Amino acid sequence: MHPEHAQLQADRIYLGWQYALLHPDPGPAPRRPSPVDDGVTVVADEVDHEWMRRERLNEHLLNRPMKLFRAFMGGLAALILVLGVTELLSWSFAAVGLVAAGGVAGFCSYAIHQGDRAVRHRIRERQAVGDRQREERDRELFQAQEEHAARYREWAERKERHDRQLTWYAVTVPDEIDRIDVAGGTLPGWSALITLLGATRLYSGGHMTVLDLSEGAVAKDLIELARRGGDDPLVWVLPTDLPRLDLGATLSPEAFADVLAHVVSVSEEHRTTRDLSFDNAILERVLEVLGEKATINQVTAALRALAQVGDPREDLQQGLITASQLERIGTLFGRGVSDRVVIERAWALESQLRKLETLGSEAVRLPPARLRVVSMDRQAGVFGNRVLGTYVATALTHILRQSPASERPWYHTIIVAGADKLRGDVLDRLMDACETSRTGLVLTYRSLTPTVRERLGRGHAAVTFMRLGNAEDARIASEHVGTEHRLELAQLTETISAAGAGLDGGYVSTVGHADDADDARDVSRTDLKEDITFSTEWGRRATKAMGGETERVLHRSREFLVEPHQLQQLPTTSVIVTDATAEGRRVRLADANPAILTFPKTTLGEFDEIKEAVLERAEETRRHEPSLFENAPPNLGPPPARLDWRRRQ
Repeated sequence: MHPEHAQLQADRIYLGWQYALLHPDPGPAPRRPSPVDDGVTVVADEVDHEWMRRERLNEHLLNRPMKLFRAFMGGLAALILVLGVTELLSWSFAAVGLVAAGGVAGFCSYAIHQGDRAVRHRIRERQAVGDRQREERDRELFQAQEEHAARYREWAERKERHDRQLTWYAVTVPDEIDRIDVAGGTLPGWSALITLLGATRLYSGGHMTVLDLSEGAVAKDLIELARRGGDDPLVWVLPTDLPRLDLGATLSPEAFADVLAHVVSVSEEHRTTRDLSFDNAILERVLEVLGEKATINQVTAALRALAQVGDPREDLQQGLITASQLERIGTLFGRGVSDRVVIERAWALESQLRKLETLGSEAVRLPPARLRVVSMDRQAGVFGNRVLGTYVATALTHILRQSPASERPWYHTIIVAGADKLRGDVLDRLMDACETSRTGLVLTYRSLTPTVRERLGRGHAAVTFMRLGNAEDARIASEHVGTEHRLELAQLTETISAAGAGLDGGYVSTVGHADDADDARDVSRTDLKEDITFSTEWGRRATKAMGGETERVLHRSREFLVEPHQLQQLPTTSVIVTDATAEGRRVRLADANPAILTFPKTTLGEFDEIKEAVLERAEETRRHEPSLFENAPPNLGPPPARLDWRRRQ
């Protein structure tokens, strides 16, 4: 999959990027044959000159007595000649002496000449041997240089293939799955994962709703990214924006009563279905009295009247209930022992539902938006936020149950950050509603509570694990994944995660000043790469953290086994993805940092797919062009190119 022409695929859910090298590092370049051979030649020449000097010296020493004797005989011959000339010696004796002395001197000269000739012969032979050795060394050096040139060309091609290859591959799951469970993680890690999930879903033409129960503004970067991409997200910050939240306004009385009954049960973890049905029966009867368009404050006023709490005349004066409704409420249940039970439950219902009294009281018409975020104010009460979160989740469940199934799965995606704050039955109903309506669901859990463990991976779901600080949670996660898996962690992931991404500040509400004119917004900006770089904290921090570190850490990684202590030390953005396929269960390590999508060596293709395609192309090349493999392997790596992102509507 060539990056330049790659596009986001709507039928895939992107969870991160896997670091993998299709072509291994070829190592250092082969060492060139050292010119030490030339040095050996020089040393050999120096040794030959020294040897010749010694040979001549030895011959000179051997010939010295012979030369002295020759000189003596020459001198004797000269003396005899002088004596013969001066007639001190007769010429007959002089002639005999000259012949004898000259013959001996000549024999000595001949012996000396033969010795010098033998020395010259040995020197020539030694020089001939040296020439032959030099020619052999030159021939071996030439052959070594040719072999080195071939090895270097092969190494250069492997090196080029290694340097040009893609290093980050998309980790996706098919949209055939119903849900993604994210266990563990930190708020910055959730921010990265939600930003990546949201960006890829929105830029591929989908819609997304984020219910942020984490109180950590984990979708803040996603909001900025969507805004830069041409959308105008809707953000509710509860309880401040509760009057402008009209979620559940179109529910029937029966569904509305069911929603409110689950909201009340948020503080009672061990309540049974019988208790819920009892609360639901009370609320249904109250709503029958109030009518179909009853509001929360009307319901709480009726419950106060039923529980005999306060003065009902104040509610009559405010117009929350009428006199006839008050009279009917008083006769809903009979008098006796059961009346006391109804009063107690009505009082409990009123005490919790009053936190929703302002719901929808100032509802305004909002423009359509593909991204909607409902968050809890971190400065609000913990119990109040749980009530509000349960209401939003339950209301969404009923809306999904009433909606027809989507033609395209995951066209609408719901992310619940901090889903472990919801009751188990609330989660079950939400899962079932999303499955029947083909709505994508992502649930993130801070800890693996018993409620979470019972539902982790249930049904057709993919399970992912992020950093698990708790030792018991890490042990459970390692057993779920399997400690036999060896995963590769890029040093770049550790470097950028160490730089971190802050979650400074919180959400800024947009529903308070929403305007219909905003619907005519600019949708021409569709460069996801540029949008991530300039509009998200992850993009800015990654650019800063990379700096001059890119080349130093680009191809460095380490392997680790899926063990509890390793899961407790995972980088912030690391995600272990497990899902079931037709070929078996897959376990992959991904980096959810959305900024990796902007790297020049990142592709939207998965590693296994590209590896298979490369091997098929290599095999096809071997069959059709075998000559390419006789000298050096072909360059099978995809060429580097700039990512060009386009939105698929």
